[in-house]
Amino acid sequence: MTDEAQRVTARITGLVQGVGFRYWTARKADELGLRGTVRNSLDGSVELVAEGNAADVDRIVKWLHSTRAPGRVENADVELSETTGEFSDFRIVD
Repeated sequence: MTDEAQRVTARITGLVQGVGFRYWTARKADELGLRGTVRNSLDGSVELVAEGNAADVDRIVKWLHSTRAPGRVENADVELSETTGEFSDFRIVD
């Protein structure tokens, strides 16, 4: 991975609501210096949008698929794209 900026958009399914998933995802994103948002969806999934250097984006994607992520992630549909620069920090949104 390079230091080139990258964006990840992910839909995470499984037991990911009511288990601190958004909180711990935001902490991990802050630790990695990523900017973006994480939010619960009405269907029980969680949506993540994060931007940063490609290596750190890769790290959060790997974290989502690891046993260190809270709850029980069954699947994370991940899409990588170019950054938009719309975020100044990382936030949990409703």
